[in-house]
Amino acid sequence: MVSEEAKGANVIVSTSRFGKVEISPEDLISFPEGLLGFNDLRKFVILDDPTDDIFAWLQSCEEPKIAFPILEPEIFIESYKGPLTKTDLDALGLKDTNAQGLRYFTIVTIPDDPTLMTANMKAPIVINLQSKSARQCVLQDNSLAIKEPIFAKLQQRVVQSPSKSIKEQSQAMDVAIRIRPAQEI
Repeated sequence: MVSEEAKGANVIVSTSRFGKVEISPEDLISFPEGLLGFNDLRKFVILDDPTDDIFAWLQSCEEPKIAFPILEPEIFIESYKGPLTKTDLDALGLKDTNAQGLRYFTIVTIPDDPTLMTANMKAPIVINLQSKSARQCVLQDNSLAIKEPIFAKLQQRVVQSPSKSIKEQSQAMDVAIRIRPAQEI
């Protein structure tokens, strides 16, 4: 839940995972249509958990319990750029898929056995960084999986660059805001 505080333009987002997090209004990401299965939730923020070297979190600003682990798809598929439809482009306020300032993320499902974790490559989150609008786009590419196994691919990335975390290898993590400890808010 977003609440305005007496801290100027910043807002406080309540989360079940990280407690209260202070964010700038520029960090808010608007999903005019919501996410698949969460159509009523329209405001999100990407949070970078400093205690986790792999995942960032797509946190709902309206429902504290709703947060999705996310990764950029290029970690698993090199040069991943989904073929966006005209409807997708219109919703994102774009003319073509070659527009600068687009960031793609996949929602990750982490079961009790983390070796079985998967990423939804078929329906990525696409963010227009200029307008801060986003959409979960269902791609028409039948070679993309809804439940792409990713554990072995994550392990391989770590082996390739053991001195750098997955987040440090990431191109898109610059949109995530660092979480400040609750006592600082």
